[in-house]
Amino acid sequence: MNTFDIFADSSANIPDELVKSHGIKIIPYTCTVNGEERMCYDNYEDFKSVAKRFYDDLRAGADIKTSLVDKQRIIDAVTPSFEQGRDAIIVTISSGISGTHFQALEAKKLLEEKFPDCKLYVCDSANASMGQGLQVLKICDLRDMGESAETCAKWVESNAYKFNSYLTVGDLKYLRKGGRISAAVAIAGTILNIKPLLKADGGTPAKLSVYAKERGRKKALQALADAYKENAEQMDSNVVSINHADCEEDALYLAELIKGYGAKEVIIEYYDLCTGTHVGPGTVAMFFYGKDRKAAAASGLKKTSLKTATQRV
Repeated sequence: MNTFDIFADSSANIPDELVKSHGIKIIPYTCTVNGEERMCYDNYEDFKSVAKRFYDDLRAGADIKTSLVDKQRIIDAVTPSFEQGRDAIIVTISSGISGTHFQALEAKKLLEEKFPDCKLYVCDSANASMGQGLQVLKICDLRDMGESAETCAKWVESNAYKFNSYLTVGDLKYLRKGGRISAAVAIAGTILNIKPLLKADGGTPAKLSVYAKERGRKKALQALADAYKENAEQMDSNVVSINHADCEEDALYLAELIKGYGAKEVIIEYYDLCTGTHVGPGTVAMFFYGKDRKAAAASGLKKTSLKTATQRV
């Protein structure tokens, strides 16, 4: 059986030790901080130190811009695998959030033309951060059990929407800057201490959507825990990841809440820098395997249509 390599863009937010132990190949995003280009992930640097510095800069008002992973960077990363006759699979951030998935599809065409005996499987995670990363870790397990790259790609296609992603932010100005909420809502929310709750939705492609609001930080964290209780499946074997934008105390608090609901294994890590730019310092995000988001979205649409029809009668 032809062996294969597993790639992910750095949005996958997988902790350093797991990247190394599973042999995952990370293709990093880049960002510019006050004109200085930085890698969002570097195998040779401690991610926690890099992230701490990054969120300190963001709080200080640094001008930060991010860019997608372009096709040439993907080609450069995958070429050594193809030169060795190894297939590859890449799991990308949701195509509804970034153009990186499209770039990976373009890279696939060029790579397979040059190396016709090898295949690159491109998988849309329909997630970001560890909603994406948990899928990568799962296919690493499947690979280690002897499954093929094709089987792993089909698994992602069938299960991507079963990975649930929920988050709350510390400061509304970053959502306002990204256009997710209006300036008026951001100002009112700040005055009233309103904390929006966001999730990866069930759309095609999947995007990040505001689904509720809570007044105060503790209530927002409790709402995240409640989302876990309501939507998680296979709790005994379900690995949960909590990622934070330099607010570890809140991440630990949320971890205790979900452990009270049956969570067994909880990973705590700094939040990915690329997507972290758009949600800001103080963000707490939670990722787990659970109810199918696409099915839930379809069910919600049916209920809405039924309600509308009833009102017309």
